[in-house]
Amino acid sequence: MADSLPALAFLGAGSMGGAILRGVVASGITIDGGIIATNRTQEKADAFADLDGVTSIALESQPSASADAAASARIVLVGVKPAMVPDLLREIAPRLASDAIVVSLAAGVTLQTFADILGADVRVIRSMPNTPSTIRKGVTGLAAGPAASDEDLALVHRLFETVGAVVEVPEPKIDALSTISGSGPAYVFLLIEEFTKAAVEMGFADADARLMVEQTFIGATALLDASDVDPTELRRRVTSPKGTTERAIAVLQDAHLDRTFADAAAAALARAKELAAGA
Repeated sequence: MADSLPALAFLGAGSMGGAILRGVVASGITIDGGIIATNRTQEKADAFADLDGVTSIALESQPSASADAAASARIVLVGVKPAMVPDLLREIAPRLASDAIVVSLAAGVTLQTFADILGADVRVIRSMPNTPSTIRKGVTGLAAGPAASDEDLALVHRLFETVGAVVEVPEPKIDALSTISGSGPAYVFLLIEEFTKAAVEMGFADADARLMVEQTFIGATALLDASDVDPTELRRRVTSPKGTTERAIAVLQDAHLDRTFADAAAAALARAKELAAGA
């Protein structure tokens, strides 16, 4: 990985844009030309004012800040809400540098929408990061538009590598990827919530229940990360024949978790398609 990236502009540093922004800063990588972040209110802008190397601007005090930031950046990340994307693109279109790469963080907004407003020759890459990017443990899906070169994609790939793993996919796979890595952290947190409730029902104090469950998940995923075997084998090593874990696993399998997770991913994908259609 190179030691630096070109100038960045985060237009809308909300929950996802803010996660990526904080992750990039935490990585320590040098940004040639610095980072500019814009948000609508001063309160939101102030949330990033303490980040080293970041100029955080409120649109309520500088209405032209997004267009100005876009003009000065090589990589322009569009992080506003999906419904706000078209107006923002129309605002920045005349100001983009000829070699600018526009990166979408907006769920459900297609590459075609960007091309229709910015022009077919503008380099656009659609991204789907997740919130663990804040702590540089994220997963980001990338889909390149037709005007983006291999070098453009490699540069944006390197940007998102500063905050975790990167998967390159064709655009039709982006929504499916969002149901796995994008929504996936919520699935894990739900499992932790329910497992903690079970511990409390067995008589453990709330604090002890949280400690046991959360550290079990953290430890299990760390073991997986450090291991050279797959989750099935790691599960087998915990599951002694005719033991307590085997009995518990049987109950979970009888609950058809395989179907439940497949149905959950399908429901999320259906909603992603509705959002893309403007529903």
